Amino acid sequence: QVHLVESGGGLVQVGGSLRLSCAASGSTSRFTSMGWYRQPPGKQREMVALLVGRSSTLYADSVKGRFRISRDDLADTLTLTLQMNSLKPDDTAVYYCNAAQLTAEFWGQGTQVTVSS
Repeated sequence: QVHLVESGGGLVQVGGSLRLSCAASGSTSRFTSMGWYRQPPGKQREMVALLVGRSSTLYADSVKGRFRISRDDLADTLTLTLQMNSLKPDDTAVYYCNAAQLTAEFWGQGTQVTVSS
């Protein structure tokens, strides 16, 4: 069983920064990829940043150069982080942590990010 818990969302002004964290527990050694997705109000969920394996990254065009995804493996917990800089109102969304194995996919409960202008 895999459990993902996001934290770090909140309200920030335009141009500000936030750091999202996702604590993963369970069968984390089987992860083939981890990533961050977001769902803006009234829109579909979209990929923000993806980490394939331990080092290959992929970013949505809208966040390139502003967001950075990283992963820290500790003894008992794996933490996925999304550093978000130069935030814009269009970044307002519920952000979800995702982890994929060969035959399963897992989601966190989401954390709200609101960027005020």
